[in-house]
This record gives sequence, C-alpha cells and structure tokens, in this order.
Amino acid sequence: MIKEAIYKVTLGQDLLPEEMGLVMKEILQGEATPAQVGSFVTALKMKGETAAEITAAVIVLKNLALKIDARSSVIVDTAGTGGDGLNTFNISTTAAFVVAAAGITLAKHGNRSVSSRSGSADVLEALGVNIMADPEIMEESLQECGIAFLFAPLYHQAMKNVQGPRREIGIRSIFNMLGPLINPAGATAQLIGVYEPRLTEMFALVLKNLGTKRAFVVHGLDGLDEVTITCPTRVSELNQGIVSSYNLNPERYFPETATLAALQGGSPQENAAITRAILSGAKTPGRNVVLINAALAIVAAEKADDVEEGIVIAQEAIDSGRAMEKLEALIAISNS
Repeated sequence: MIKEAIYKVTLGQDLLPEEMGLVMKEILQGEATPAQVGSFVTALKMKGETAAEITAAVIVLKNLALKIDARSSVIVDTAGTGGDGLNTFNISTTAAFVVAAAGITLAKHGNRSVSSRSGSADVLEALGVNIMADPEIMEESLQECGIAFLFAPLYHQAMKNVQGPRREIGIRSIFNMLGPLINPAGATAQLIGVYEPRLTEMFALVLKNLGTKRAFVVHGLDGLDEVTITCPTRVSELNQGIVSSYNLNPERYFPETATLAALQGGSPQENAAITRAILSGAKTPGRNVVLINAALAIVAAEKADDVEEGIVIAQEAIDSGRAMEKLEALIAISNS
C-alpha cells in the first residue's frame, strides 16, 4: 500500500482515511523500508497533512499503544508538538503540576527533546522523576496522586520503526504532530501547543474527530508552541463539538507583557531549577506564562468558567504549596 500512497501523495492528492490507516499499519509494523517511510512522510508534508489523514494515523497508533486506566471521567494533558526552536523553559510541564494541584487528573504524555535542549522527559528526569517507571506504577500514580508522566517510548513501542527515518530526513513530519494526540490514558480534555499557526484549527478538528470533550490548541504569535505572554496567542477552541478560533491577548490578564528572553531556559538541570522556583512561588514572567497555560487547561477540564477564573485557581494551587506537593509525590511514587 505504501508505494501506491507515495505515488498518490506526490500528485497532491489527499489519502482516504482507510488508505492512511493501511499505510500507518505497514510503517508501524516494520513492513515498510526506511526509504519508503522517508519518502512518504516527506511527500505528505509537501502536500500538507489533512485532519482526516492525521485522525486515521492517530487511531492506528492508539490501537497499538499500551494503555493505562486513570479511573477518572476527566483526564487532562498539557503537551506540545515541540519544534518552535525558541528554547524556553519547560512551560507545559511546569503547568502540569499546577493543573493537578487544582484537583484535576493530569496524565502528562511526553518524550525527550527533539529540537530544544530540554524536553519534558529531560526536565522531569533532572527533577528526580523516574521517567522509566513501569506503566503499572504510573497507573497507580495517576489513580492515587492524580498525576503521572507517561514516557512515550514505553507506551508506543511501534514507533521504534520510524526513529531511523525521522532522524535521517531531519525535518518535522506527521510524526511530530502525533505525540500530543495519542495519550495512553485517553485524555478527555487537552491543552496542545503547536509549532505553526495553521495547525491550531487542524488539531482542533482532529480532536473533535477523536471525541475529545474540550480542548484548546494554541500557537503564540511570537512562534512559541504554548500560550505566550509576549504578544497574542492564536487559539482554536473545541467546545461541545464546535471549533472556534480567536486571538488571546496577555494584556487582558497581566499588567505587562514579557520578552522571550525572560522565558528562556537552558539545560535540563537549569530548567528544573526554574520549575522548582515557580512552583515555590517565585514572582517572575515564568510564573505568569505558567499561570495562563494552566488556566486554559483548568477551563478545558471545566474546573473554571473562563481564563480569569482559571488563573485565580492556578495562583492558589501554587501559593498553597499544593503544586510543589504534586511534584514531590510524582518523584516519590515513580522511584518506589
């Protein structure tokens, strides 16, 4: 099937969902050669992936994944595609502890860095979390502590068949898009950051196709794959099956904006120090960007009616010490 798909895509034609599903099965089951995988994803990128194609790929990956039971009707993930190249600290990972501290079940799905110096797995490892903890332990953490880190390679072992071609072609492809969409705990509400503004509505449509209840897909107009506080953020919101897109302005929520330099990170150890400082209550621009990202996730979980209320809840989650307690709980149970 993959040869036919490559030919069709090079003609600029979209694949039917069933065609995309068959190709993804061939790739993930190791039946396609590295050259075929590289040719396919490159041609697909040049044509432009559609929401239907991405949805079909996600369904295949989910069917092949190791799943865990959160025992919760509302499960949130805060994740991004990565690839913005701006080397900020780990904003969505820090926000995850704030969201969990608001009483929301938080299944953080992530991996090591691809384009930045520190991915979610890298910073959590530097913080003392055992990212290689058995899935059974992370399932227990999710059920008992309300937070877990799901290290992607442990749950999506079929992805090993694309690691070589992805590394060799060296461009962002559909596989960069899939990570935030294949949470092993079956996230029902999401905050997803994407590396291009055109992707916000597409991702929201994919989430709609997958049956997600509520979601925000965001891209900072400064290039950040998070909600930013330097300028407006492009947002595509999924709510009750309807997707609406708009710009979110940080001036509405904070007395002043920040610069990208104020949000810069560094090594995993440096980013871990930033995360600990924010969770300890440090009043910095980093705190504000974490608050607004956490706020959208809190709204997605329907714990707040709007961003303003979400920010208030996020502030209290930090200042009460509960967000830091969630970090310490994850460290403890992952190393048990």
